[in-house]
Amino acid sequence: MICSPTQLPDVKLIEPRVFGDARGFFFESFNQATYAAQGLPTAFVQTNVSRSARGVLRGLHYQWPQPQGKLVGVLEGAVIDVAVDIRRGSPTFGQSVAVELSADNHHMLWIPEGYAHGFAVISDYATFVYQCTSLYESKWDRAIRWDDPTIDIAWPFAPQALSAKDASAPFLADIVPEHLPVYSAP
Repeated sequence: MICSPTQLPDVKLIEPRVFGDARGFFFESFNQATYAAQGLPTAFVQTNVSRSARGVLRGLHYQWPQPQGKLVGVLEGAVIDVAVDIRRGSPTFGQSVAVELSADNHHMLWIPEGYAHGFAVISDYATFVYQCTSLYESKWDRAIRWDDPTIDIAWPFAPQALSAKDASAPFLADIVPEHLPVYSAP
């Protein structure tokens, strides 16, 4: 496995070793010892799967004050996956990183606690998997506007389908500080 920092050093691009032949392919999407050796989390408490059609945009979501780290990947199709640093006081506050995750490239993204997350489906359909470090709690579920101009994400399209929650999410600057995580230097 190759584990590389992105433009946001805490967000990691994970490229597993893929073994393929005429029958198909095999790769380890998670190995506790390998992840621990890379300094990645090894305790996930919830796994979620979603399926979305082309043009769907989901996000930008986060949970606070019970944050979730997320290991994300695509089982079918392709997405542009985005992480945004929303930790108050962080040197990269408000900055984002976007990568293509697909069933063809087998890449995954580690998004640590303190980041918002979203994705846009660029294939006919995408089946997306999230492994989370803490349980989902609806009362802590929060969102930031997908098109916030201060974050300036280069989405591949204007979404054709948004949830009511995502369409009405506040801009980052309008979120009360108590609803954002706090950066702590390493």
